[in-house]
Amino acid sequence: MIEFWNSLHPAIQAAIKGLGVIGVIFPIGGACSLVERKISAWMQGRPGPNRALPFWIAWVPVLGPFLQRLGVFHLMADGGKMFLKEDPVPGHVNKFFFVLAPVVAMIPALTTVCAVPFGAYLDRSAPLGAGEAKVIPLVLADVDVGLLVVFAVSSLGVYSLILAGWASNSKYPFLGGVRASAQLISYELSMTLSVLPVFLWINQPGTDGTLSLATVVEFQSGSFGGIASPGWGGVWFIFLMPVSAIIFLVALFAETNRLPFDMAEGEADLVGGFHTEYGALKWGLFFVAEYGHMMIGSGVFILLFLGGWNPLPWVPLADVAAWLNLADQPVLLGLLSIGIFMGKVLFFIFIFMWVRWTVPRFRYDQVMKMGWQKLLPLSIGNLIVYAAFIAAHDLKLGWPAYAGIAAATAAVFGATLAFPRRPATL
Repeated sequence: MIEFWNSLHPAIQAAIKGLGVIGVIFPIGGACSLVERKISAWMQGRPGPNRALPFWIAWVPVLGPFLQRLGVFHLMADGGKMFLKEDPVPGHVNKFFFVLAPVVAMIPALTTVCAVPFGAYLDRSAPLGAGEAKVIPLVLADVDVGLLVVFAVSSLGVYSLILAGWASNSKYPFLGGVRASAQLISYELSMTLSVLPVFLWINQPGTDGTLSLATVVEFQSGSFGGIASPGWGGVWFIFLMPVSAIIFLVALFAETNRLPFDMAEGEADLVGGFHTEYGALKWGLFFVAEYGHMMIGSGVFILLFLGGWNPLPWVPLADVAAWLNLADQPVLLGLLSIGIFMGKVLFFIFIFMWVRWTVPRFRYDQVMKMGWQKLLPLSIGNLIVYAAFIAAHDLKLGWPAYAGIAAATAAVFGATLAFPRRPATL
């Protein structure tokens, strides 16, 4: 099968990949909308969507009522309504940019997934040593600057919100677009700084520099370039760099405009924010893009800090393949790795939804204060501390250097907490 794929013309491969991306993002986006409503109902003690039932299923004695209570047919009803509902364009809007904004929202969501690895298989035709095989990542575009591609392209998504707010020619959508741009700038800095310690760690002296997400997973698998990672042997980065993981996760909530950071669409003060004037298909595209960003952001977090397609810490995929005798079955091993990776992604999508119905929305000034006065200094300090630790490790300075860095960090942190703060004023 792999040989057949490699024999296809690059244009045919690109078309299949593009259709595959659309065929994955759109259904998952629609399913996430339904799942979020069911989760909110579960947390609030309600049944949730449970009415839709096609006539060709209604007569089935047990299966029909069971599927109706699950609400799975609401996905079909909502999808049909989104495509077939009348979609009027208000007369006061800038029509060209008003229609263009939802399309611009979908482009980053469908593009960034191409640089995110989602599984792996073993290739024994390219051995790394006695009895070893190379782990080949499953990714649509295997680029060495994968994280840079994800950050660069995903940051373009805010232009759709700005465009939608400006083209609506209305006060509240315009304020939502302005809030979206300010929030993106505030938290993108912290997110970028939070991942730098990871790449300082894996780009050891004497190795080729890389920003590849697959290389990060390889390092967390207990090897790097085919050689064992000295002293760590498969530990996930969430244990080595918990502060980086927390900063990245908080910034991810803000970057995806999810509660408690959904300042761009806060209905309490902006009616509906940037999408106030939208409806039907154009409205739905904004939220399919939002769920797409949630899925991609969760995937990047898993690749950076939770071992990617490795099932457990210190248990790499290669060991699982050996236990199940799948080392020579690339298709089955690839499906297993995709299942492990997608299981982690779905768990984090549940975390997004759980937080939405648990934590109240912040005020706009609180969001800005957290981004500039809390997360940004913390991410800068985190980068300095890990740079010092990594330098001490590479120079083999030993435990006295580690103890000195830890003591200096604790002293600075204590002094920061003791520093008097001026009371907030409105």
